[in-house]
Amino acid sequence: MSILTKKELLFYAVTDRSWLFGRKLTEVVKQALDGGVTCLQLREKQMAEDDFFREAVEIKKITEQYHVPLIIDDNVRLALQAKADGVHIGQQDMNPIAAREFLGKEKIIGVTARNVSQALKAEKNGAAYLGSGAAFTTKTKKDAIPMTEETMKAICESVKIPVVAIGGITYENMEQLYGRGISGIAVVSSLFAAEDIYQQAVKMRKRAEELFI
Repeated sequence: MSILTKKELLFYAVTDRSWLFGRKLTEVVKQALDGGVTCLQLREKQMAEDDFFREAVEIKKITEQYHVPLIIDDNVRLALQAKADGVHIGQQDMNPIAAREFLGKEKIIGVTARNVSQALKAEKNGAAYLGSGAAFTTKTKKDAIPMTEETMKAICESVKIPVVAIGGITYENMEQLYGRGISGIAVVSSLFAAEDIYQQAVKMRKRAEELFI
């Protein structure tokens, strides 16, 4: 089974087309990778599957150049077809066991876990890493309830696989996550809504290294 190392999970970026502001996705992805993103998740909730596939193939060419894993959000079939490195699935998506059977043993499977029970089940079912949150109030998912520090710590302590915090994380508040046991942070708008994505990535990557390595 493929895994993601703590180093690869340190600074995990999740794309969001709503923050492009007329820029091309390939352009902002390159800026983010140049700035130090260690893992990229391609997320397209509204795009037609054929268009999503073509985009994934294009983005995969870029992430390969940087030796950074490409994770596809939710769509297990597309992840396989586009030869992405793996998939991230939520609690309402395909079971990790079924995803593993579909993808084979070489692909990375990440799972969202919001409590210890979900974390233990995901690990048992073959997850390579967990995404847990919301760490803070977030613009991306307005209905997401922030996770308590105690819950995040308990999740990290309950499993042997790495845990990435996600949800409302910014340069200014990421220090509050220190000591919770996470391997890294996942960011969306705090990176991709930045006017200078490269400089923002450099700054956030450096701070993540100081806090979580």
